[in-house]
Amino acid sequence: MAVASRIMLLRAPVIGCCLLFCVASYAKDKKDDKAAGMVLLWPDQNSPTLRLSFGKFNQLATYNGQQSLGSNVLIENMSGKRIPQASFTVYMTDKNGVRIGTGELSVSDLEPGQPARVAFQVMSVGIPASLKLVARDDPSGVPTSLKTVPLKVISVPPGATIKVDGRDQGLTPATIRLTVGNHILAFGKEGYASGSTPVDIKPDEAPGGSITFELGGLSRDNVELRNGKVLQGDVLSLTMTSVVVRVDGMDQTFDRNQVQKIILVERETLQQPAAVQPVPSQPK
Repeated sequence: MAVASRIMLLRAPVIGCCLLFCVASYAKDKKDDKAAGMVLLWPDQNSPTLRLSFGKFNQLATYNGQQSLGSNVLIENMSGKRIPQASFTVYMTDKNGVRIGTGELSVSDLEPGQPARVAFQVMSVGIPASLKLVARDDPSGVPTSLKTVPLKVISVPPGATIKVDGRDQGLTPATIRLTVGNHILAFGKEGYASGSTPVDIKPDEAPGGSITFELGGLSRDNVELRNGKVLQGDVLSLTMTSVVVRVDGMDQTFDRNQVQKIILVERETLQQPAAVQPVPSQPK
Protein backbone atom coordinates (compact mmCIF):
# COMPACT_ATOMS: atom_id res chain seq x y z
CA MET A 1 0.00 0.00 0.00
CA ALA A 2 1.41 3.38 -1.00
CA VAL A 3 2.33 5.85 1.71
CA ALA A 4 1.31 9.45 1.09
CA SER A 5 4.20 11.89 0.59
CA ARG A 6 4.62 14.59 3.20
CA ILE A 7 6.43 17.90 2.83
CA MET A 8 7.76 20.21 5.52
CA LEU A 9 9.28 23.57 4.61
CA LEU A 10 11.11 25.57 7.23
CA ARG A 11 11.96 29.17 6.52
CA ALA A 12 14.54 31.10 8.43
CA PRO A 13 13.50 34.52 9.75
CA VAL A 14 14.92 37.60 8.10
CA ILE A 15 17.70 38.70 10.41
CA GLY A 16 19.20 41.50 8.42
CA CYS A 17 20.80 42.54 5.19
CA CYS A 18 24.35 41.94 4.10
CA LEU A 19 26.44 42.93 1.13
CA LEU A 20 27.61 40.15 -1.14
CA PHE A 21 30.86 40.82 -2.93
CA CYS A 22 33.66 39.08 -4.72
CA VAL A 23 37.29 40.04 -4.85
CA ALA A 24 39.94 39.55 -7.49
CA SER A 25 43.49 40.76 -7.78
CA TYR A 26 45.64 41.47 -10.74
CA ALA A 27 47.91 38.79 -12.09
CA LYS A 28 51.40 40.25 -12.01
CA ASP A 29 53.08 40.77 -15.37
CA LYS A 30 56.85 40.82 -15.28
CA LYS A 31 57.09 43.43 -18.04
CA ASP A 32 54.25 45.76 -17.12
CA ASP A 33 52.07 45.45 -14.02
CA LYS A 34 49.60 47.96 -15.47
CA ALA A 35 48.95 45.73 -18.49
CA ALA A 36 47.70 42.84 -16.37
CA GLY A 37 43.96 42.08 -16.27
CA MET A 38 41.79 40.04 -13.97
CA VAL A 39 38.66 37.89 -13.85
CA LEU A 40 35.88 38.00 -11.23
CA LEU A 41 33.30 35.24 -10.73
CA TRP A 42 30.05 36.42 -9.15
CA PRO A 43 28.64 35.62 -6.62
CA ASP A 44 31.33 32.96 -5.94
CA GLN A 45 33.71 30.59 -7.69
CA ASN A 46 31.73 27.42 -6.90
CA SER A 47 28.48 28.40 -8.62
CA PRO A 48 29.10 31.60 -10.61
CA THR A 49 26.27 33.45 -12.31
CA LEU A 50 28.44 36.08 -13.98
CA ARG A 51 32.02 36.08 -15.19
CA LEU A 52 33.55 39.56 -15.46
CA SER A 53 36.87 39.87 -17.28
CA PHE A 54 38.48 43.30 -16.78
CA GLY A 55 40.98 44.43 -19.38
CA LYS A 56 43.98 46.53 -18.41
CA PHE A 57 43.23 50.00 -17.02
CA ASN A 58 44.33 52.83 -19.30
CA GLN A 59 44.81 56.40 -18.14
CA LEU A 60 42.42 58.68 -20.02
CA ALA A 61 43.05 62.01 -18.23
CA THR A 62 44.28 63.54 -14.97
CA TYR A 63 42.66 66.18 -12.76
CA ASN A 64 43.80 67.49 -9.35
CA GLY A 65 45.93 64.45 -8.65
CA GLN A 66 43.25 61.96 -9.77
CA GLN A 67 43.35 59.81 -12.85
CA SER A 68 40.46 58.97 -15.13
CA LEU A 69 40.90 55.27 -15.90
CA GLY A 70 39.13 53.16 -18.49
CA SER A 71 38.80 49.40 -18.95
CA ASN A 72 36.82 47.18 -21.29
CA VAL A 73 34.92 44.55 -19.29
CA LEU A 74 33.62 41.32 -20.83
CA ILE A 75 30.56 40.17 -18.84
CA GLU A 76 29.33 36.60 -19.47
CA ASN A 77 26.06 35.11 -18.26
CA MET A 78 27.00 31.65 -16.90
CA SER A 79 23.51 30.87 -15.58
CA GLY A 80 20.68 29.13 -17.37
CA LYS A 81 18.33 32.10 -17.08
CA ARG A 82 18.00 35.49 -18.73
CA ILE A 83 19.32 38.41 -16.65
CA PRO A 84 17.15 41.49 -17.29
CA GLN A 85 19.28 43.89 -15.24
CA ALA A 86 22.33 43.81 -12.99
CA SER A 87 24.28 46.73 -11.59
CA PHE A 88 27.34 46.76 -9.34
CA THR A 89 29.53 49.11 -7.38
CA VAL A 90 33.21 48.47 -8.07
CA TYR A 91 35.59 49.32 -5.22
CA MET A 92 39.25 49.71 -6.24
CA THR A 93 42.04 49.20 -3.70
CA ASP A 94 45.82 49.41 -3.80
CA LYS A 95 48.27 46.70 -2.70
CA ASN A 96 47.83 47.78 0.95
CA GLY A 97 44.05 47.41 0.82
CA VAL A 98 43.43 51.16 0.77
CA ARG A 99 40.50 52.26 -1.37
CA ILE A 100 41.64 54.47 -4.24
CA GLY A 101 38.50 54.69 -6.37
CA THR A 102 34.82 53.76 -6.76
CA GLY A 103 32.85 53.22 -9.96
CA GLU A 104 29.57 51.85 -11.29
CA LEU A 105 29.11 48.95 -13.71
CA SER A 106 25.81 47.82 -15.27
CA VAL A 107 24.58 45.31 -17.82
CA SER A 108 21.07 44.49 -19.10
CA ASP A 109 19.18 41.93 -21.22
CA LEU A 110 21.79 39.19 -20.99
CA GLU A 111 20.58 35.84 -22.33
CA PRO A 112 21.89 32.50 -20.95
CA GLY A 113 25.49 32.00 -22.04
CA GLN A 114 25.60 35.40 -23.77
CA PRO A 115 28.66 37.67 -23.36
CA ALA A 116 28.56 41.47 -23.46
CA ARG A 117 31.43 43.95 -23.57
CA VAL A 118 30.96 47.04 -21.40
CA ALA A 119 33.13 50.16 -21.13
CA PHE A 120 34.04 50.92 -17.51
CA GLN A 121 35.35 54.37 -16.54
CA VAL A 122 36.32 55.47 -13.03
CA MET A 123 38.20 58.23 -11.20
CA SER A 124 41.09 56.91 -9.10
CA VAL A 125 44.35 58.03 -7.49
CA GLY A 126 46.23 55.11 -9.01
CA ILE A 127 46.12 51.78 -10.81
CA PRO A 128 44.21 49.29 -8.61
CA ALA A 129 45.80 46.13 -7.27
CA SER A 130 42.43 44.49 -6.50
CA LEU A 131 38.71 45.07 -6.94
CA LYS A 132 35.62 44.40 -4.86
CA LEU A 133 32.30 43.93 -6.62
CA VAL A 134 29.04 44.71 -4.75
CA ALA A 135 25.61 44.22 -6.31
CA ARG A 136 23.30 47.22 -6.03
CA ASP A 137 19.64 46.48 -6.79
CA ASP A 138 17.85 45.47 -3.61
CA PRO A 139 18.33 46.39 0.10
CA SER A 140 20.59 43.37 0.63
CA GLY A 141 22.86 44.51 -2.16
CA VAL A 142 21.96 41.66 -4.56
CA PRO A 143 20.04 42.08 -7.82
CA THR A 144 16.75 40.20 -7.54
CA SER A 145 17.33 38.52 -10.91
CA LEU A 146 20.66 37.13 -9.69
CA LYS A 147 19.98 36.45 -6.01
CA THR A 148 20.35 32.85 -4.89
CA VAL A 149 19.22 31.43 -1.56
CA PRO A 150 20.72 28.27 -0.02
CA LEU A 151 18.13 25.64 0.91
CA LYS A 152 18.85 22.38 2.74
CA VAL A 153 16.97 19.47 1.16
CA ILE A 154 16.27 16.31 3.15
CA SER A 155 14.41 13.19 2.08
CA VAL A 156 12.92 10.28 4.01
CA PRO A 157 14.58 7.91 3.37
CA PRO A 158 17.90 9.67 2.57
CA GLY A 159 19.92 8.98 -0.55
CA ALA A 160 17.22 10.02 -3.03
CA THR A 161 18.14 11.71 -6.28
CA ILE A 162 17.04 15.32 -6.49
CA LYS A 163 16.39 17.44 -9.56
CA VAL A 164 15.67 21.16 -9.61
CA ASP A 165 13.69 22.25 -12.67
CA GLY A 166 14.85 19.06 -14.40
CA ARG A 167 18.55 19.45 -13.56
CA ASP A 168 20.38 16.90 -11.43
CA GLN A 169 21.52 18.18 -8.03
CA GLY A 170 22.99 14.99 -6.55
CA LEU A 171 21.65 12.97 -3.63
CA THR A 172 19.86 13.97 -0.46
CA PRO A 173 20.66 15.35 2.01
CA ALA A 174 22.06 18.30 0.07
CA THR A 175 22.21 22.08 0.16
CA ILE A 176 21.17 23.69 -3.11
CA ARG A 177 21.02 27.32 -4.21
CA LEU A 178 17.77 28.57 -5.74
CA THR A 179 17.13 31.82 -7.57
CA VAL A 180 14.14 34.00 -6.77
CA GLY A 181 10.95 32.56 -8.25
CA ASN A 182 9.14 29.24 -8.58
CA HIS A 183 10.96 25.92 -8.85
CA ILE A 184 10.04 22.23 -9.01
CA LEU A 185 11.99 19.78 -6.85
CA ALA A 186 11.73 16.16 -8.01
CA PHE A 187 12.81 13.15 -5.94
CA GLY A 188 13.45 9.53 -6.81
CA LYS A 189 14.83 6.42 -5.15
CA GLU A 190 14.83 2.81 -6.20
CA GLY A 191 12.10 0.91 -4.43
CA TYR A 192 10.06 4.06 -3.67
CA ALA A 193 7.50 6.08 -5.55
CA SER A 194 8.98 9.19 -7.13
CA GLY A 195 7.51 12.56 -6.24
CA SER A 196 7.88 16.30 -6.66
CA THR A 197 6.98 19.52 -4.91
CA PRO A 198 6.93 23.22 -5.89
CA VAL A 199 9.11 25.70 -4.01
CA ASP A 200 8.65 29.47 -4.16
CA ILE A 201 11.66 31.62 -3.27
CA LYS A 202 10.71 35.18 -2.28
CA PRO A 203 12.93 38.21 -3.01
CA ASP A 204 13.34 38.78 0.75
CA GLU A 205 14.01 35.09 1.51
CA ALA A 206 16.73 34.65 4.14
CA PRO A 207 19.26 31.78 4.09
CA GLY A 208 18.98 28.92 6.55
CA GLY A 209 15.71 27.31 5.41
CA SER A 210 15.17 23.60 4.82
CA ILE A 211 12.67 21.30 3.18
CA THR A 212 11.89 17.67 4.01
CA PHE A 213 10.20 15.32 1.54
CA GLU A 214 8.96 11.84 2.39
CA LEU A 215 8.85 9.34 -0.46
CA GLY A 216 5.92 6.93 -0.50
CA GLY A 217 6.23 3.23 -1.08
CA LEU A 218 5.59 1.67 -4.48
CA SER A 219 2.05 0.48 -5.04
CA ARG A 220 2.77 -1.56 -8.20
CA ASP A 221 5.61 -3.66 -9.55
CA ASN A 222 8.13 -1.75 -11.67
CA VAL A 223 9.58 -3.23 -14.85
CA GLU A 224 12.38 -1.23 -16.48
CA LEU A 225 13.07 -2.09 -20.11
CA ARG A 226 16.45 -1.73 -21.80
CA ASN A 227 15.11 1.06 -24.03
CA GLY A 228 14.55 3.19 -20.90
CA LYS A 229 10.78 2.70 -20.64
CA VAL A 230 9.39 1.91 -17.18
CA LEU A 231 6.15 -0.04 -16.72
CA GLN A 232 4.10 -0.04 -13.54
CA GLY A 233 1.75 -2.94 -13.08
CA ASP A 234 1.63 -6.51 -11.79
CA VAL A 235 4.25 -9.07 -12.78
CA LEU A 236 2.26 -12.23 -13.45
CA SER A 237 5.05 -14.61 -14.45
CA LEU A 238 8.79 -14.71 -15.00
CA THR A 239 10.51 -17.51 -16.89
CA MET A 240 13.93 -18.06 -18.46
CA THR A 241 12.64 -16.61 -21.73
CA SER A 242 9.82 -14.15 -21.00
CA VAL A 243 8.17 -11.78 -18.54
CA VAL A 244 4.41 -11.21 -18.40
CA VAL A 245 3.18 -7.92 -16.92
CA ARG A 246 -0.40 -6.76 -16.47
CA VAL A 247 -0.64 -2.99 -17.06
CA ASP A 248 -4.01 -1.24 -16.80
CA GLY A 249 -5.79 -4.58 -17.16
CA MET A 250 -3.86 -5.62 -20.31
CA ASP A 251 -1.33 -8.46 -20.21
CA GLN A 252 1.95 -7.68 -21.99
CA THR A 253 4.65 -10.23 -22.72
CA PHE A 254 8.31 -9.23 -23.12
CA ASP A 255 11.35 -11.21 -24.13
CA ARG A 256 13.55 -11.61 -21.06
CA ASN A 257 16.43 -9.86 -22.86
CA GLN A 258 14.27 -6.74 -23.25
CA VAL A 259 14.06 -6.33 -19.47
CA GLN A 260 16.73 -4.36 -17.61
CA LYS A 261 15.38 -4.54 -14.06
CA ILE A 262 12.33 -5.62 -12.09
CA ILE A 263 11.27 -4.25 -8.70
CA LEU A 264 8.62 -6.36 -7.02
CA VAL A 265 6.36 -4.77 -4.42
CA GLU A 266 5.87 -6.70 -1.23
CA ARG A 267 2.27 -7.80 -1.05
CA GLU A 268 0.23 -8.90 1.90
CA THR A 269 -0.91 -12.48 1.53
CA LEU A 270 -4.14 -13.31 3.24
CA GLN A 271 -4.19 -16.88 4.47
CA GLN A 272 -7.38 -18.55 3.37
CA PRO A 273 -9.11 -20.81 5.84
CA ALA A 274 -8.91 -24.48 5.00
CA ALA A 275 -11.83 -25.66 2.96
CA VAL A 276 -14.04 -28.13 4.81
CA GLN A 277 -15.52 -30.76 2.59
CA PRO A 278 -18.96 -31.88 3.70
CA VAL A 279 -19.16 -35.52 4.68
CA PRO A 280 -21.67 -37.26 2.47
CA SER A 281 -24.51 -38.76 4.38
CA GLN A 282 -24.56 -42.51 4.60
CA PRO A 283 -27.52 -44.17 2.97
CA LYS A 284 -29.86 -45.71 5.46
